[in-house]
Amino acid sequence: MSLHIINGWRGLEPDQRGGSMALGNFDGVHRGHRQVIADAARAAAALHVPLAVISFEPHPRRWFAPGAEPFRLLTPDQLGRVLADLGVDRLHLLAFDAELAALSDEAFARDVLAEGLGARHVAAGFDITFGAGRTGDPKSLRGYGEQFGFSVSIAPPVSGADGGECSSTEVRQALREGDPRHAARLLGRPFAIEGVVVHGDQLGRTIGFPTANISLEDYVRPLFGIYAARTRLADGREIPGVAYVGRRPTVVDGVDERLEVNLFDFDEDLYGQTLEVELTDLVRGDRKFDSLDAMIHQMELDAARARELLMPTF
Repeated sequence: MSLHIINGWRGLEPDQRGGSMALGNFDGVHRGHRQVIADAARAAAALHVPLAVISFEPHPRRWFAPGAEPFRLLTPDQLGRVLADLGVDRLHLLAFDAELAALSDEAFARDVLAEGLGARHVAAGFDITFGAGRTGDPKSLRGYGEQFGFSVSIAPPVSGADGGECSSTEVRQALREGDPRHAARLLGRPFAIEGVVVHGDQLGRTIGFPTANISLEDYVRPLFGIYAARTRLADGREIPGVAYVGRRPTVVDGVDERLEVNLFDFDEDLYGQTLEVELTDLVRGDRKFDSLDAMIHQMELDAARARELLMPTF
């Protein structure tokens, strides 16, 4: 069964309501989020109802702090694919706007969860907050469930690799520190940036390293540098390569932050296509070279190292 994405919570058809629902931001669908979804799945099986996830777009942080630094770990399209792989039947994608932000915790439980979505069960994490001022918590969610007719389960924290709690914050920190392997352990899959290939300045092609250029948009910024990467094309093919994330200080010293990926042994037109680039290993941090020749020499070394790192799956 394919995932159905349902926008909004008002005026839904009967077959769009009901179900066991995992509630949260799911900004990454890391191992902690997966525990919440697993709890919802168990309830769905017991109640013989669909398995659903409730998430928000934009992320509440972007609504309350529009000037915050980029922090996205997944686009809505990526979120849908990850949830489909986990066996989720429905994604209720709620627009986080002034109206939703102003709802009290009680109003959210009554109007959105019970009356709007018709939730039979709500699964949430131990640190859930909801409602204006984030006044709702696990205890109040249980109480509202009893009041409005849905059962509730609260998932305990899941430990990260260092013994702390697995969280989206820890994932972002790992990426900012240039440790995509740690991020992948927390996520249960490699971190990937998805975007449309746009035209660049064609420098890569003239120096023997043609690249597909993708804007970073609102993605969290990994440590700037060179990464071993796997790129998934629009037709499903996966091509190994080497990726650069940064501002290209040697050639432009600019402020345009971008992802550039060179696909190994590949020569096809990708302009306008949507690619998903997994960053698997950091090869080295970003640096400014004294000359273009010095940069090209290092790029050759970087590509060779990326091939070595990707060899088990090459």
